[in-house]
Amino acid sequence: MLLNPESLEEALKLNEPLATAYYMKEELRNIWFQLDKISAQKALEEWIRKAEVSGINMLKQFAKTLASHRSGVLAYFDFDGLSTGPLEGTNNKIKTLHKMAYGFRDTEFFKLKIMALHESKYSLVG
Repeated sequence: MLLNPESLEEALKLNEPLATAYYMKEELRNIWFQLDKISAQKALEEWIRKAEVSGINMLKQFAKTLASHRSGVLAYFDFDGLSTGPLEGTNNKIKTLHKMAYGFRDTEFFKLKIMALHESKYSLVG
């Protein structure tokens, strides 16, 4: 079934906010690949400006959040791209393991399980 030109225009118009949000997401992702803090700050300010005029309320709200956390976002560049993401992921795995082991009293076994978390991608499955 082929769409007539009017239907195609209507479909494109309906999906315009989604397409805008997708491209804005990709632009925001590029901030992490800037060479230094100054260029990252310029890219972030440009992204915030674009989001504010996008006409999409969720992007506008997110732009306000980013603007208020700007210094924390840009701190990534103060420490050569150091991220606490892997550490936070490990902490979440330990919390999950602790919930699964609720009621067990063998702390030595729990310590061994924590040390073994890094050995398997699927260590909490099953």
